[in-house]
Amino acid sequence: MEKQIAKDLLDIQAVFLKPNDPFTWASGIKSPIYCDNRLTLSYPKVRRDVEQGLAKLVKDNYPECECLMGTATAGIAHAALVGDILDLPMGYVRGGAKNHGRNNRIEGLVKPGMKVVVVEDLISTGGSSLECVDALREAGCEVLGMVAIFTYGLPKATVNFEAKDCTFHTLTNYDTLVGVAVENDYIQNDDLEKLKAWKKDPSDESWMQK
Repeated sequence: MEKQIAKDLLDIQAVFLKPNDPFTWASGIKSPIYCDNRLTLSYPKVRRDVEQGLAKLVKDNYPECECLMGTATAGIAHAALVGDILDLPMGYVRGGAKNHGRNNRIEGLVKPGMKVVVVEDLISTGGSSLECVDALREAGCEVLGMVAIFTYGLPKATVNFEAKDCTFHTLTNYDTLVGVAVENDYIQNDDLEKLKAWKKDPSDESWMQK
């Protein structure tokens, strides 16, 4: 499944690899990869692969799950579709509380002690994803963990998730995707050293000189 989802993402250009012409993230980090998993919703076959895959991750790793909570906005559609497959309630967590009405940050029914799995599209450092975990815990939920489509596999994410005592599982990952990209001629073997060096420390721009 990891290789199939990786190829799907490359085929629909949800993921771009440009080691010789890097992207600049909002944080200012220079990156050889850019990921826009929202595109998976526009391709029915890929969408089915993704949602069935996420449903399997939930069933296999969090069988006690009582509710799915999407991250706003990228995880909302996936939480709804997976919730339909698993016949589970769903809701979502806003980036911040509304400033009108009931001032909700969590939309959907939540109860103290409810066993929740967070649905995300992409895990980079885990910062924004873990803010959703914090909000759900503050509301009294038991967060079992998180599922997502893709992770860059950055060391900082591992540290951040461990610090919050939160596990996560993804359909595919950076290392798998890079391998599939080479196998299918999206990149050349010569690019591999740059791609591997970037993952070790994205803030160190020396990878561009490899």
